[in-house]
Amino acid sequence: MTTGWKGVFPAVTTQFNEDLSVDLAATQRVQDALVNDGVNGLIVMGTCGENNSLDPDEKRTILKAAVEVVNGRVPVVTGVSEFDTRRAVAYARDAEKLGADGLMVLPAMVYVPKPEELIAHFRAVAEATSLPIMLYNNPPAYRVNIGADVLQALAEVPNIKAVKESAPDPRRFTDLINAFGDRFDIFAGLDDVALEGLMLGAKGWVSGLTSAFPQESVELVAAAERGDWEEARRIYRWFMPLLHLDAEHDLVQSIKLAEQIMGRGSERVRMPRLPLSGARRAEVTTMVEKAAATRPSKARRAA
Repeated sequence: MTTGWKGVFPAVTTQFNEDLSVDLAATQRVQDALVNDGVNGLIVMGTCGENNSLDPDEKRTILKAAVEVVNGRVPVVTGVSEFDTRRAVAYARDAEKLGADGLMVLPAMVYVPKPEELIAHFRAVAEATSLPIMLYNNPPAYRVNIGADVLQALAEVPNIKAVKESAPDPRRFTDLINAFGDRFDIFAGLDDVALEGLMLGAKGWVSGLTSAFPQESVELVAAAERGDWEEARRIYRWFMPLLHLDAEHDLVQSIKLAEQIMGRGSERVRMPRLPLSGARRAEVTTMVEKAAATRPSKARRAA
């Protein structure tokens, strides 16, 4: 029943030109650089990819380009984040045709569903494709919890295989594993609870700040996998001020600014988001520059 997915899956950003049209070449460069830095998979057009700011044709073009540039080196998992089930089903079908390796499926946007509606939404998307599916649970952001009752009802759906757990309570990892064993691959989905998730049995980490600091992210997960908790804690403590940004409402702008400072992308975002400004921009810039100056990566230590 497992996906075989594990390790670091950055939620990659979508890059824009000055006129805020999609910069496909720059987006591919971001994706290629992350793969070259050793990540284990890519989440394309999740929150950090500004899924809901993209037109339907843009989404399909970006996915096709991601599949081409990755060229089978790691799994490409695309976000399915739509306003209704009909659109989600259509995108899931198209994603399979375009060569995606999996789907990260969100509840339908805006409307807050009852459990039976949430189950029906996920089931409809799963039945539209043979691709493996990761469900995305983020109660603070989407105002609905994918609880044990929902997962129990979906356990019989064979291609629903994983859960990205972004609730800020690390007890969820143990509760899910106690309830379902290895039926679902669990991924840590909130950056500042990532090590706790890995320690409690998560198979991997869907990460935002990896886009700015991929080497350290890979080293953190590698240390956890080999049980080197001293090294994992060392990296995690260095990383934590930045990882907290993933839990803020302006996470996309902060992560893209961090990418820009690290020479990995542009901070441009589509409205209604605006680039960080004023005191907030100065605060995040200082945090990123301090992290860059003190980064614990093996590459820096060897330099």
